Amino acid sequence: MKLLTKEILSKLPRIGSDDGEDPIIWVKFFTADAGWTWYVTEGEREDNGDFIFYGYVVGPFPEWGNFRLSELEGIRGHLGLPVERDLHFRRQRFSELRIALRNQV
Repeated sequence: MKLLTKEILSKLPRIGSDDGEDPIIWVKFFTADAGWTWYVTEGEREDNGDFIFYGYVVGPFPEWGNFRLSELEGIRGHLGLPVERDLHFRRQRFSELRIALRNQV
């Protein structure tokens, strides 16, 4: 599965362009066998050709931060499964995501 498509590239704001308190989550990446999820709010191509994202990362300790496409492509979970893009994810505000995550626990 292609993690980054032309459609995503055409919509994703550049890093630092959305300084709001309730950013839009554009893309969701996840591991089916390792319990990690990356919610992307911004991203841009780096000089070396890689792509860097900024967003909310849910793992053992959820936090905001940067992560690279090359890192996501290299991750494998316990069963050897790669990171996937959630094809059913629809963009939403972080406040909506926070409520959804709270209801999962």
